[in-house]
Amino acid sequence: MKQAVNAQVVSRNKLLGVAGVGWLFDALDVGILSFVIAALASDWGLTSEQMGWIGSVNSIGMAVGALVFGIFADRVGRKSVFVWTLIIFSVGSGISAFASSLAIFMALRFVIGMGLGGELPVASTLVSESVEAKERGRVVVLLESFWAVGWLLAAVISYFVIPHYGWRVALLLTALPALYAVYLRLRLPDSPQYEEKKEKRSVLQNLAAVWSKPYAKQTIMLWIVWFTVVFSYYGIFLWLPSVMVVKGFSLIKSFEYVLIMTLAQLPGYFTAAWLIEKWGRKWVLSVYLLGTAFSSLAFGLADSTWLLMVSGMLLSFFNLGAWGALYAYTPEQYPTVIRGTGVGMAASVGRLGGIFGPLLVGSLMAGGISIGWIFSIFCLAILIGILAVIVLGKETKQTIIN
Repeated sequence: MKQAVNAQVVSRNKLLGVAGVGWLFDALDVGILSFVIAALASDWGLTSEQMGWIGSVNSIGMAVGALVFGIFADRVGRKSVFVWTLIIFSVGSGISAFASSLAIFMALRFVIGMGLGGELPVASTLVSESVEAKERGRVVVLLESFWAVGWLLAAVISYFVIPHYGWRVALLLTALPALYAVYLRLRLPDSPQYEEKKEKRSVLQNLAAVWSKPYAKQTIMLWIVWFTVVFSYYGIFLWLPSVMVVKGFSLIKSFEYVLIMTLAQLPGYFTAAWLIEKWGRKWVLSVYLLGTAFSSLAFGLADSTWLLMVSGMLLSFFNLGAWGALYAYTPEQYPTVIRGTGVGMAASVGRLGGIFGPLLVGSLMAGGISIGWIFSIFCLAILIGILAVIVLGKETKQTIIN
Protein backbone atom coordinates (compact mmCIF):
# COMPACT_ATOMS: atom_id res chain seq x y z
CA MET A 1 0.00 0.00 0.00
CA LYS A 2 2.79 2.40 0.98
CA GLN A 3 4.62 1.67 -2.28
CA ALA A 4 1.45 2.40 -4.27
CA VAL A 5 1.00 5.75 -2.48
CA ASN A 6 4.64 6.66 -3.10
CA ALA A 7 4.25 5.79 -6.77
CA GLN A 8 1.20 8.07 -6.99
CA VAL A 9 3.12 10.93 -5.38
CA VAL A 10 6.03 10.49 -7.79
CA SER A 11 3.65 10.37 -10.76
CA ARG A 12 1.82 13.49 -9.56
CA ASN A 13 5.02 15.41 -8.98
CA LYS A 14 6.38 14.37 -12.37
CA LEU A 15 3.21 15.56 -14.12
CA LEU A 16 3.25 18.82 -12.14
CA GLY A 17 6.90 19.42 -13.04
CA VAL A 18 6.51 18.63 -16.73
CA ALA A 19 3.33 20.68 -17.20
CA GLY A 20 4.64 23.41 -14.90
CA VAL A 21 7.77 24.06 -16.93
CA GLY A 22 5.59 24.50 -20.01
CA TRP A 23 3.46 26.93 -17.99
CA LEU A 24 6.64 28.75 -16.92
CA PHE A 25 7.59 29.36 -20.54
CA ASP A 26 4.10 30.73 -21.24
CA ALA A 27 4.56 33.29 -18.48
CA LEU A 28 8.07 34.06 -19.71
CA ASP A 29 6.67 35.01 -23.11
CA VAL A 30 3.80 37.14 -21.76
CA GLY A 31 6.06 38.76 -19.18
CA ILE A 32 8.76 39.57 -21.73
CA LEU A 33 6.12 41.19 -23.94
CA SER A 34 5.21 43.75 -21.29
CA PHE A 35 8.84 44.87 -21.07
CA VAL A 36 9.37 44.66 -24.83
CA ILE A 37 6.39 46.98 -25.43
CA ALA A 38 8.08 49.62 -23.28
CA ALA A 39 11.35 49.13 -25.19
CA LEU A 40 9.62 49.20 -28.60
CA ALA A 41 7.95 52.48 -27.70
CA SER A 42 11.42 53.94 -27.34
CA ASP A 43 13.03 52.23 -30.36
CA TRP A 44 10.18 52.60 -32.85
CA GLY A 45 8.56 55.74 -31.46
CA LEU A 46 5.20 54.06 -30.86
CA THR A 47 2.11 55.95 -29.76
CA SER A 48 0.02 54.82 -26.77
CA GLU A 49 -2.61 53.38 -29.14
CA GLN A 50 0.00 51.33 -31.03
CA MET A 51 1.39 50.01 -27.76
CA GLY A 52 -2.11 48.98 -26.72
CA TRP A 53 -2.69 47.18 -30.01
CA ILE A 54 0.35 44.94 -29.50
CA GLY A 55 -1.15 43.52 -26.32
CA SER A 56 -4.61 43.30 -27.87
CA VAL A 57 -3.47 41.42 -30.98
CA ASN A 58 -1.77 38.94 -28.67
CA SER A 59 -5.11 38.47 -26.87
CA ILE A 60 -7.03 38.07 -30.15
CA GLY A 61 -4.72 35.17 -30.97
CA MET A 62 -5.25 33.75 -27.48
CA ALA A 63 -9.04 33.95 -27.89
CA VAL A 64 -8.89 32.01 -31.16
CA GLY A 65 -6.37 29.52 -29.77
CA ALA A 66 -8.31 28.83 -26.57
CA LEU A 67 -11.49 28.06 -28.51
CA VAL A 68 -9.93 26.01 -31.33
CA PHE A 69 -7.48 24.01 -29.26
CA GLY A 70 -9.97 23.52 -26.43
CA ILE A 71 -12.30 21.83 -28.92
CA PHE A 72 -9.43 19.76 -30.32
CA ALA A 73 -8.47 18.65 -26.81
CA ASP A 74 -11.80 16.81 -26.57
CA ARG A 75 -11.27 15.28 -30.01
CA VAL A 76 -7.61 14.17 -30.06
CA GLY A 77 -6.52 14.29 -26.42
CA ARG A 78 -4.93 16.74 -24.02
CA LYS A 79 -1.29 15.72 -24.54
CA SER A 80 -1.09 16.27 -28.31
CA VAL A 81 -2.70 19.70 -28.09
CA PHE A 82 -0.43 20.68 -25.18
CA VAL A 83 2.68 19.82 -27.18
CA TRP A 84 1.67 21.52 -30.43
CA THR A 85 0.52 24.73 -28.79
CA LEU A 86 3.84 24.89 -26.97
CA ILE A 87 5.71 24.53 -30.26
CA ILE A 88 3.57 27.21 -31.97
CA PHE A 89 4.18 29.94 -29.43
CA SER A 90 7.85 29.02 -28.90
CA VAL A 91 8.82 29.11 -32.57
CA GLY A 92 6.69 32.20 -33.19
CA SER A 93 8.33 34.04 -30.32
CA GLY A 94 11.80 33.24 -31.66
CA ILE A 95 10.91 34.46 -35.15
CA SER A 96 9.42 37.68 -33.75
CA ALA A 97 12.90 38.68 -32.59
CA PHE A 98 13.70 39.39 -36.26
CA ALA A 99 10.59 41.51 -36.97
CA SER A 100 11.50 44.63 -38.93
CA SER A 101 8.20 46.50 -38.59
CA LEU A 102 5.27 46.87 -36.24
CA ALA A 103 2.93 45.10 -38.70
CA ILE A 104 5.15 42.00 -38.89
CA PHE A 105 5.64 41.98 -35.14
CA MET A 106 1.87 42.15 -34.54
CA ALA A 107 1.17 39.35 -37.06
CA LEU A 108 3.61 37.11 -35.22
CA ARG A 109 2.10 38.09 -31.88
CA PHE A 110 -1.25 36.80 -33.18
CA VAL A 111 0.31 33.40 -33.97
CA ILE A 112 2.12 33.33 -30.63
CA GLY A 113 -1.14 34.21 -28.89
CA MET A 114 -2.89 31.26 -30.52
CA GLY A 115 -0.34 28.90 -29.03
CA LEU A 116 -0.50 30.53 -25.61
CA GLY A 117 -4.30 30.68 -25.57
CA GLY A 118 -4.60 27.00 -26.43
CA GLU A 119 -1.91 25.73 -24.10
CA LEU A 120 -3.03 27.27 -20.82
CA PRO A 121 -6.57 25.82 -20.45
CA VAL A 122 -5.51 22.46 -21.90
CA ALA A 123 -2.63 22.12 -19.44
CA SER A 124 -4.85 22.88 -16.43
CA THR A 125 -7.45 20.40 -17.72
CA LEU A 126 -4.80 17.70 -18.14
CA VAL A 127 -3.46 18.16 -14.61
CA SER A 128 -6.96 18.45 -13.09
CA GLU A 129 -7.98 15.13 -14.64
CA SER A 130 -4.82 13.35 -13.51
CA VAL A 131 -4.94 14.12 -9.76
CA GLU A 132 -7.15 12.77 -6.96
CA ALA A 133 -10.05 14.95 -5.83
CA LYS A 134 -8.62 15.56 -2.33
CA GLU A 135 -5.57 17.40 -3.70
CA ARG A 136 -6.72 18.46 -7.15
CA GLY A 137 -7.27 22.13 -6.33
CA ARG A 138 -3.95 22.52 -4.56
CA VAL A 139 -1.98 20.86 -7.37
CA VAL A 140 -3.61 23.00 -10.08
CA VAL A 141 -2.83 26.17 -8.09
CA LEU A 142 0.77 24.95 -7.70
CA LEU A 143 0.83 24.45 -11.48
CA GLU A 144 -0.25 28.06 -11.86
CA SER A 145 2.57 29.12 -9.48
CA PHE A 146 5.04 28.32 -12.25
CA TRP A 147 3.58 31.41 -13.93
CA ALA A 148 5.16 33.56 -11.21
CA VAL A 149 8.54 31.92 -11.82
CA GLY A 150 8.20 32.65 -15.54
CA TRP A 151 7.30 36.28 -14.84
CA LEU A 152 10.25 36.61 -12.48
CA LEU A 153 12.52 35.17 -15.16
CA ALA A 154 11.04 37.62 -17.68
CA ALA A 155 11.68 40.53 -15.30
CA VAL A 156 15.28 39.39 -14.68
CA ILE A 157 15.99 38.94 -18.40
CA SER A 158 14.40 42.30 -19.18
CA TYR A 159 16.34 44.10 -16.45
CA PHE A 160 19.72 42.65 -17.39
CA VAL A 161 19.35 41.94 -21.13
CA ILE A 162 17.12 44.57 -22.78
CA PRO A 163 19.02 47.71 -21.66
CA HIS A 164 22.38 46.23 -22.74
CA TYR A 165 21.61 43.84 -25.63
CA GLY A 166 18.17 44.91 -26.87
CA TRP A 167 14.70 43.40 -26.98
CA ARG A 168 15.52 41.06 -29.89
CA VAL A 169 17.97 39.05 -27.79
CA ALA A 170 15.40 38.84 -24.99
CA LEU A 171 12.81 37.39 -27.39
CA LEU A 172 15.25 34.83 -28.74
CA LEU A 173 15.62 33.48 -25.21
CA THR A 174 11.89 32.72 -25.12
CA ALA A 175 12.21 30.32 -28.09
CA LEU A 176 13.81 27.64 -25.89
CA PRO A 177 10.49 25.90 -25.07
CA ALA A 178 10.46 24.49 -28.62
CA LEU A 179 13.23 22.12 -27.54
CA TYR A 180 11.34 21.22 -24.38
CA ALA A 181 8.27 20.30 -26.46
CA VAL A 182 10.17 17.31 -27.87
CA TYR A 183 10.71 16.04 -24.35
CA LEU A 184 7.01 16.51 -23.58
CA ARG A 185 6.06 14.48 -26.63
CA LEU A 186 8.05 11.50 -25.38
CA ARG A 187 7.47 11.70 -21.63
CA LEU A 188 4.06 13.19 -20.85
CA PRO A 189 1.14 10.75 -20.36
CA ASP A 190 -2.32 11.77 -21.52
CA SER A 191 -5.20 12.29 -19.14
CA PRO A 192 -6.36 8.94 -17.68
CA GLN A 193 -9.94 10.25 -17.48
CA TYR A 194 -9.87 11.24 -21.14
CA GLU A 195 -8.48 7.85 -22.18
CA GLU A 196 -11.18 6.07 -20.16
CA LYS A 197 -14.16 8.17 -21.18
CA LYS A 198 -13.35 9.42 -24.68
CA GLU A 199 -16.16 8.93 -27.14
CA LYS A 200 -16.97 10.00 -30.66
CA ARG A 201 -18.87 13.26 -30.39
CA SER A 202 -19.17 16.06 -32.92
CA VAL A 203 -17.90 19.56 -32.26
CA LEU A 204 -21.46 20.89 -32.44
CA GLN A 205 -22.61 18.36 -29.83
CA ASN A 206 -19.93 19.52 -27.43
CA LEU A 207 -20.62 23.20 -28.04
CA ALA A 208 -24.33 22.66 -27.44
CA ALA A 209 -23.69 20.59 -24.31
CA VAL A 210 -21.76 23.43 -22.66
CA TRP A 211 -24.95 25.51 -22.88
CA SER A 212 -27.35 22.69 -22.00
CA LYS A 213 -29.50 23.04 -18.87
CA PRO A 214 -27.14 21.22 -16.43
CA TYR A 215 -24.19 23.49 -17.29
CA ALA A 216 -25.65 26.81 -18.50
CA LYS A 217 -25.46 28.52 -15.10
CA GLN A 218 -21.80 27.74 -14.52
CA THR A 219 -21.01 28.64 -18.12
CA ILE A 220 -22.50 32.13 -17.64
CA MET A 221 -20.56 32.49 -14.38
CA LEU A 222 -17.27 31.40 -15.93
CA TRP A 223 -17.63 33.66 -18.96
CA ILE A 224 -18.25 36.72 -16.77
CA VAL A 225 -15.38 35.92 -14.40
CA TRP A 226 -12.91 35.06 -17.13
CA PHE A 227 -13.75 38.23 -19.07
CA THR A 228 -13.37 40.54 -16.09
CA VAL A 229 -10.20 38.86 -14.77
CA VAL A 230 -8.40 38.77 -18.12
CA PHE A 231 -9.58 42.29 -19.01
CA SER A 232 -8.05 43.67 -15.83
CA TYR A 233 -4.95 41.46 -15.80
CA TYR A 234 -3.74 42.32 -19.31
CA GLY A 235 -4.84 45.91 -18.99
CA ILE A 236 -2.77 46.25 -15.83
CA PHE A 237 0.23 43.95 -16.18
CA LEU A 238 1.06 44.45 -19.87
CA TRP A 239 1.16 48.17 -19.12
CA LEU A 240 2.91 47.95 -15.75
CA PRO A 241 6.45 48.93 -16.86
CA SER A 242 5.04 51.66 -19.13
CA VAL A 243 2.80 53.01 -16.33
CA MET A 244 5.87 53.23 -14.12
CA VAL A 245 7.55 55.32 -16.83
CA VAL A 246 4.45 57.56 -17.02
CA LYS A 247 4.69 58.02 -13.24
CA GLY A 248 8.16 59.49 -13.71
CA PHE A 249 10.60 56.59 -13.45
CA SER A 250 13.32 55.77 -16.00
CA LEU A 251 12.94 52.65 -18.14
CA ILE A 252 15.60 50.75 -16.18
CA LYS A 253 14.21 51.87 -12.81
CA SER A 254 10.69 50.83 -13.85
CA PHE A 255 12.01 47.39 -14.79
CA GLU A 256 13.67 47.16 -11.37
CA TYR A 257 10.49 48.08 -9.48
CA VAL A 258 8.32 45.70 -11.52
CA LEU A 259 10.82 42.91 -10.76
CA ILE A 260 10.39 43.61 -7.03
CA MET A 261 6.59 43.65 -7.36
CA THR A 262 6.69 40.35 -9.24
CA LEU A 263 8.34 38.63 -6.26
CA ALA A 264 5.01 38.92 -4.43
CA GLN A 265 3.35 36.59 -6.94
CA LEU A 266 4.88 33.44 -5.42
CA PRO A 267 3.45 33.85 -1.90
CA GLY A 268 0.15 34.75 -3.56
CA TYR A 269 0.07 31.37 -5.29
CA PHE A 270 1.31 29.38 -2.29
CA THR A 271 -1.23 30.86 0.13
CA ALA A 272 -4.03 30.24 -2.38
CA ALA A 273 -2.81 26.64 -2.83
CA TRP A 274 -2.92 26.14 0.96
CA LEU A 275 -6.34 27.75 1.42
CA ILE A 276 -8.14 26.27 -1.59
CA GLU A 277 -8.63 22.85 0.03
CA LYS A 278 -9.67 24.50 3.31
CA TRP A 279 -11.97 27.35 2.26
CA GLY A 280 -12.96 25.92 -1.11
CA ARG A 281 -12.57 27.29 -4.65
CA LYS A 282 -15.45 29.75 -4.57
CA TRP A 283 -14.37 31.69 -1.50
CA VAL A 284 -10.63 31.70 -2.21
CA LEU A 285 -11.35 33.06 -5.69
CA SER A 286 -13.71 35.73 -4.30
CA VAL A 287 -11.35 36.88 -1.52
CA TYR A 288 -8.30 37.08 -3.75
CA LEU A 289 -10.25 38.95 -6.42
CA LEU A 290 -11.44 41.42 -3.77
CA GLY A 291 -7.83 41.99 -2.76
CA THR A 292 -6.97 42.50 -6.43
CA ALA A 293 -9.72 45.09 -6.89
CA PHE A 294 -8.68 47.32 -4.01
CA SER A 295 -4.92 46.99 -4.56
CA SER A 296 -5.35 47.95 -8.24
CA LEU A 297 -7.27 51.04 -7.16
CA ALA A 298 -4.54 51.91 -4.63
CA PHE A 299 -1.85 51.43 -7.30
CA GLY A 300 -3.58 53.72 -9.75
CA LEU A 301 -4.01 56.46 -7.13
CA ALA A 302 -0.53 56.07 -5.55
CA ASP A 303 1.32 59.38 -5.34
CA SER A 304 4.53 58.22 -3.62
CA THR A 305 7.14 55.57 -4.35
CA TRP A 306 6.49 53.54 -1.19
CA LEU A 307 2.73 53.44 -1.79
CA LEU A 308 3.31 52.48 -5.41
CA MET A 309 5.57 49.60 -4.37
CA VAL A 310 3.32 48.32 -1.58
CA SER A 311 0.15 48.45 -3.67
CA GLY A 312 1.99 46.91 -6.64
CA MET A 313 3.19 44.01 -4.51
CA LEU A 314 -0.31 43.48 -3.10
CA LEU A 315 -1.69 43.58 -6.64
CA SER A 316 0.74 40.85 -7.70
CA PHE A 317 -0.01 38.81 -4.57
CA PHE A 318 -3.80 38.82 -4.84
CA ASN A 319 -4.17 38.77 -8.63
CA LEU A 320 -1.97 35.76 -9.23
CA GLY A 321 -3.49 33.88 -6.28
CA ALA A 322 -6.88 34.51 -7.90
CA TRP A 323 -5.60 33.16 -11.21
CA GLY A 324 -4.54 29.94 -9.49
CA ALA A 325 -7.99 29.53 -7.95
CA LEU A 326 -9.69 30.26 -11.29
CA TYR A 327 -7.67 27.61 -13.13
CA ALA A 328 -8.50 25.08 -10.40
CA TYR A 329 -12.19 26.02 -10.40
CA THR A 330 -12.88 26.07 -14.15
CA PRO A 331 -12.25 22.42 -15.20
CA GLU A 332 -14.40 21.20 -12.30
CA GLN A 333 -17.54 22.72 -13.85
CA TYR A 334 -17.84 20.16 -16.69
CA PRO A 335 -17.69 16.37 -17.24
CA THR A 336 -14.71 14.83 -19.05
CA VAL A 337 -16.34 14.55 -22.49
CA ILE A 338 -16.89 18.32 -22.80
CA ARG A 339 -14.30 19.63 -20.36
CA GLY A 340 -11.78 20.77 -22.97
CA THR A 341 -14.50 22.55 -24.93
CA GLY A 342 -16.02 24.20 -21.85
CA VAL A 343 -12.70 25.37 -20.43
CA GLY A 344 -11.50 26.52 -23.85
CA MET A 345 -14.67 28.53 -24.50
CA ALA A 346 -14.45 30.25 -21.09
CA ALA A 347 -10.79 31.09 -21.67
CA SER A 348 -11.60 32.33 -25.17
CA VAL A 349 -14.26 34.71 -23.86
CA GLY A 350 -11.74 35.83 -21.27
CA ARG A 351 -9.23 36.65 -23.97
CA LEU A 352 -11.76 39.02 -25.49
CA GLY A 353 -11.31 40.99 -22.28
CA GLY A 354 -7.58 40.81 -22.90
CA ILE A 355 -8.15 42.54 -26.24
CA PHE A 356 -10.04 45.47 -24.76
CA GLY A 357 -7.92 45.94 -21.62
CA PRO A 358 -4.64 47.06 -23.25
CA LEU A 359 -6.53 49.06 -25.89
CA LEU A 360 -8.51 50.86 -23.20
CA VAL A 361 -5.36 51.90 -21.34
CA GLY A 362 -3.69 53.13 -24.53
CA SER A 363 -6.68 55.14 -25.74
CA LEU A 364 -7.45 56.67 -22.33
CA MET A 365 -3.83 57.62 -21.73
CA ALA A 366 -3.70 59.22 -25.18
CA GLY A 367 -6.84 61.16 -24.22
CA GLY A 368 -5.19 62.53 -21.10
CA ILE A 369 -7.16 60.41 -18.61
CA SER A 370 -5.26 59.86 -15.36
CA ILE A 371 -3.86 56.47 -14.33
CA GLY A 372 -6.04 56.63 -11.21
CA TRP A 373 -9.26 56.77 -13.23
CA ILE A 374 -8.06 54.01 -15.58
CA PHE A 375 -7.28 51.65 -12.70
CA SER A 376 -10.66 52.47 -11.12
CA ILE A 377 -12.27 50.87 -14.19
CA PHE A 378 -10.31 47.68 -13.58
CA CYS A 379 -11.37 47.72 -9.93
CA LEU A 380 -15.04 47.92 -10.97
CA ALA A 381 -14.64 45.12 -13.52
CA ILE A 382 -13.18 42.78 -10.90
CA LEU A 383 -16.02 43.56 -8.48
CA ILE A 384 -18.48 42.45 -11.19
CA GLY A 385 -16.54 39.17 -11.49
CA ILE A 386 -16.76 38.63 -7.72
CA LEU A 387 -20.52 39.15 -7.81
CA ALA A 388 -20.85 36.51 -10.55
CA VAL A 389 -18.89 33.96 -8.51
CA ILE A 390 -20.89 34.57 -5.33
CA VAL A 391 -24.33 34.58 -7.00
CA LEU A 392 -23.90 31.96 -9.75
CA GLY A 393 -20.97 29.85 -8.61
CA LYS A 394 -21.16 26.50 -6.82
CA GLU A 395 -18.53 24.98 -4.55
CA THR A 396 -16.60 22.10 -6.14
CA LYS A 397 -14.03 21.35 -3.40
CA GLN A 398 -13.02 17.66 -3.46
CA THR A 399 -15.94 16.68 -5.66
CA ILE A 400 -15.52 13.74 -8.02
CA ILE A 401 -15.44 14.87 -11.65
CA ASN A 402 -16.23 12.30 -14.34
